[in-house]
Amino acid sequence: MEEDERLRHASSFGAAATAYAEHRPDYARAAVRWALELAPGLRVLDLGAGTGKLTATLVAAGADVTAVEPDPAMLTELRRALPDIRALPGSAEAIPLPDGSVDAVVAGNAMHWFDMAVAGPEIARVLVPGGILAGLWNVMDDRIGWVAGLARVSESAAIGPRDTPAGWRAETAGAHLPKTGVAARFGYPEQAEFPHGQHRTADSLVATLATRAGMLVMPEQEREARLGRIRAFLASRPETAHGEFTLPMLTGVLRLRQL
Repeated sequence: MEEDERLRHASSFGAAATAYAEHRPDYARAAVRWALELAPGLRVLDLGAGTGKLTATLVAAGADVTAVEPDPAMLTELRRALPDIRALPGSAEAIPLPDGSVDAVVAGNAMHWFDMAVAGPEIARVLVPGGILAGLWNVMDDRIGWVAGLARVSESAAIGPRDTPAGWRAETAGAHLPKTGVAARFGYPEQAEFPHGQHRTADSLVATLATRAGMLVMPEQEREARLGRIRAFLASRPETAHGEFTLPMLTGVLRLRQL
């Protein structure tokens, strides 16, 4: 993705902040435990925290969380949902925290938007020696037949290569790591996946997919046509046509430790 296009996609979520807060899934708790080797009181920075989906999971697991989010609308939703959490304006490229102030930095469905040439040194700066950097991504399990069909119908706008297990493994193996120089400060990257799911109806799944960056930046007429095809597909499948169902997912984790 070209830099201008990356920035346009990355900045698209604020316009859908309320829908994002309502429809996006949380994260598998087992994934959070593995990512952080969580101990009570661990100081964690949730970077690019959005509306607080991962923040809430971290708090429930006992972490001492600071959330940083660049988009004002997303930050407003986060503060509304989690009023007791320290939530600051800022970005991965300009983190508003002092040196060595956190034990771990995490990013939920956000690290691929970071400019790691700049964000890498910033993350290294705020981490303590031996601290953890972990990216978490919720991906749809396209090993399930109807989910694979949904991915085809979406034509990558709502379910892209990174949004399925095999694509996630390939795209996060090295693409989001700190660049040359900073990489020397981190150990070998590890990947792991954890079962997850989200209770949806056909309508709420369409609403969820509508909050994807590829859909948000699409011209309105094209977006509505794409969502219409997704609705028709869900109505045609016995798994999704009637009432509530579980969307099969995995939470994938990329973990590194600062040396």
